[in-house]
Amino acid sequence: MSIFGFLTNRSDFAVGMEQARNTPNAVLLDVRTAQEYTGGHVPGSMNLPLDCLESIKIDKNNPVFVYCQSGARSGQACRYLRAKGYTVTNIGGIADYRGALEKG
Repeated sequence: MSIFGFLTNRSDFAVGMEQARNTPNAVLLDVRTAQEYTGGHVPGSMNLPLDCLESIKIDKNNPVFVYCQSGARSGQACRYLRAKGYTVTNIGGIADYRGALEKG
């Protein structure tokens, strides 16, 4: 949660999800393992595990919003993707997500 998150009671994840929904052509990228993704993920997200990022096939003109379980792997992914020329936002960990998860 951000330093002033207690004022709005909204997690950084919720804010990031809102930004992603309001951004044209945004890609929601889950960098957890395939097993974690299958167990439950944000609807509309795509899975590309952190250790497979070199195979990314996303148009660099599309902003990418990245999440993982806690925010650590998504931070690593953002650094890597920025270095490759992507516009990225780390929205943190799915542990802070309060919506329904999709399985499979």
